[in-house]
Amino acid sequence: MQDKIVDIDALSGIAAALKRAGKRIVLCHGTFDLLHTGHFRHLQRARDLGDVLIVTLTADRFVLKGPGRPVFSEQLRAENLAALACVDLVAINFEPTALHAIAQLAPDFYVKGSDYVDAARDVTGNIALEIAEVERQGGRVHFTDEITFSTTRLLNDHFDVFSPEARKFLSDFKQKYPIDLFIGHIEKLKKQRVLVIGDAIIDEYHYVSMLGQTGKSNTLAVRYQSEERFAGGSLAVANHVAGFCEHVTLLSAIGTRGDALAYVKTKLLPNVESCFLELPDAETLIKRRFVDQDLQRLFEVYFGGVEHEREALDGFFCDWLQRHAADYDTVIVPDFGNGLISREIARVISRYAGYLVVNTQINSGNRGYHAITRYPRADFLCLNEPEARLAAHDRHSPLEDIATDLNERLSARATAITRGSQGAMLVSADGAVTTPALSSKVLDRIGAGDAFMSLAGICMGGGLGTELAVFAGSVAAALDVLIVCNREPVDPVRFFKYATTLLK
Repeated sequence: MQDKIVDIDALSGIAAALKRAGKRIVLCHGTFDLLHTGHFRHLQRARDLGDVLIVTLTADRFVLKGPGRPVFSEQLRAENLAALACVDLVAINFEPTALHAIAQLAPDFYVKGSDYVDAARDVTGNIALEIAEVERQGGRVHFTDEITFSTTRLLNDHFDVFSPEARKFLSDFKQKYPIDLFIGHIEKLKKQRVLVIGDAIIDEYHYVSMLGQTGKSNTLAVRYQSEERFAGGSLAVANHVAGFCEHVTLLSAIGTRGDALAYVKTKLLPNVESCFLELPDAETLIKRRFVDQDLQRLFEVYFGGVEHEREALDGFFCDWLQRHAADYDTVIVPDFGNGLISREIARVISRYAGYLVVNTQINSGNRGYHAITRYPRADFLCLNEPEARLAAHDRHSPLEDIATDLNERLSARATAITRGSQGAMLVSADGAVTTPALSSKVLDRIGAGDAFMSLAGICMGGGLGTELAVFAGSVAAALDVLIVCNREPVDPVRFFKYATTLLK
């Protein structure tokens, strides 16, 4: 069995030798996370088309089916395939698509299942590229039409990938919103014009390894390893939104000391139009976090910030908003409370914005002083539980009552309250909609709330309703907790792939 598993780079020479011997090569490619009857028949039918069946499988890090997938490691998946009599060779493909393997092998037949016949249904767009490459190499594409089972559905139902509560929620949700309907709704958001307003933050992670307590005090000693920078705050929110909406404008302020302006502009997605007030006497806020090998935060240092430029900020932002805010379908305000948005700017935002989405984040610099009630009005409030309870000055009441109270105070249509591992709740005049946490694995929680607000916000602004909004926000958050800080925004392809995984 082990003799069948070969290095992907060795396949080119093996295939060339087989072809010289007159053998017809058949290639299958996929994840093969849980082998079942549908796979067996698919592979057997593929083997009938030629003399040698080669199967390449997607390496773990390129499986885009969401948190907890693949269930089985790449090595176990390779061994399972190699155990089948109809399979001659197996290789792990360390690429996001099969294009490299197809180019190396130039198979006579590239075989896919019947669910790939309609290339338009492939949200990644990869199958169309793979078909073109097969034909360029002189091969043919064949689609098997055998009995099919959903690996994802089998894993979801029988392998405890999700809690019973999550399985029940997903079962009910997909009855009302099948995956094609859900994707169709999200794709309608593309034409939405979105304005994002908020603090520009540069997040830094300084990675360290623990040494322990120093010899003569209680001080913790660490050894420096490396460091990484991320475009955070409103920059991250704009990038999340830009993956799903074509027209995004970011309104913020940047201190021009250092390289912040040049750095930020390289990190924004191409369809984000930046409108920055450049402040020559200020330094863009930097949050430097020291984290250990498990991404546990040990210590945090703030540098700079633009809050002391009050007169310039108020004048620029209030004037710009009065002239332009009404041009946007949805205005999203991730208010991190670091000094950019004053009460006057909040008042002008509330007056001139169309559909207004607001979050007021509690952090080390504003704890106890920063609440959503500083805004006269908003349409959709997006808060975590401590932020909601602070705004309501209520530690004990049920969250649904607190959300209802906030809706009344700000004349809001809905309030979403995120609860970490307990999921999220969205409360409107129509009642409460709850969703469990949709991630079975957490790498880093930084930024997950921003991802939730970004997707839920554009859904609400686009009129998709509370159920779709809270689900879309939860999918985005589940993907974001697998991303270190704000290293990258929520990718639409990964979003749709994971939604497909959940709703199969």
